[in-house]
Amino acid sequence: MASLLARTGRHRQRYKDNLRLVSGCIPYRLAKDDGVHNNDLESRLEVLMISLPNRDDLVFPKGGWEDDETVEEAACREVLEEAGVKGILKENHLGVWDFRSKSRQEICSLEGGCRGYMFALQVTEELETWPEQENHDRKWIYVKEAFKFCRYEWMRRALNEFLEVMDEEGKHEMREDVVEPCRVAVSDECQIMSTNCCVKASSTQHPNIRPVGAQFGIMLPGI
Repeated sequence: MASLLARTGRHRQRYKDNLRLVSGCIPYRLAKDDGVHNNDLESRLEVLMISLPNRDDLVFPKGGWEDDETVEEAACREVLEEAGVKGILKENHLGVWDFRSKSRQEICSLEGGCRGYMFALQVTEELETWPEQENHDRKWIYVKEAFKFCRYEWMRRALNEFLEVMDEEGKHEMREDVVEPCRVAVSDECQIMSTNCCVKASSTQHPNIRPVGAQFGIMLPGI
């Protein structure tokens, strides 16, 4: 199997309103029922965060949204490159936040401004090696603990939105069984978009199945 490579450079970077557009994920999983926290969703939700070089705080995987991909594809690519995971991406983003980079303002337009789109991603596979492994360690953290590790305040707000979405969609949608990543066989309800991520329409509104590109092969299953 060919080695995965991270994209580099800024020549395809998208900008809007003089802001650098970025896309990212809050990767999550549901811990096994220990018989004590069965009905407490927050006590069973774990989120995956990554480290930054020479820092103690953590962030969620994110990076530049480029002009040859959709915002969903960018989110799936970044989570694969930075955290080495694949999964099911919820189609509706958690929100859009404008912020300023704390450490490298020069990469986020001349004014250091960024506009971030964040999604929830149910992790189905963790790779042993990934493109940016030398720069990022990954760590599973219970969601209640994740707030104190977040480097950015806007990521804490995204985490709050994530919890609201999980609560609204209901515990019955938090499947404990391991979900196999999309491969060859696909049902009539799905459309292939990439090999590392599937996009799932939200159960809170009418499913909107649409093709969103082919480079990273995301599947859009109906509900």
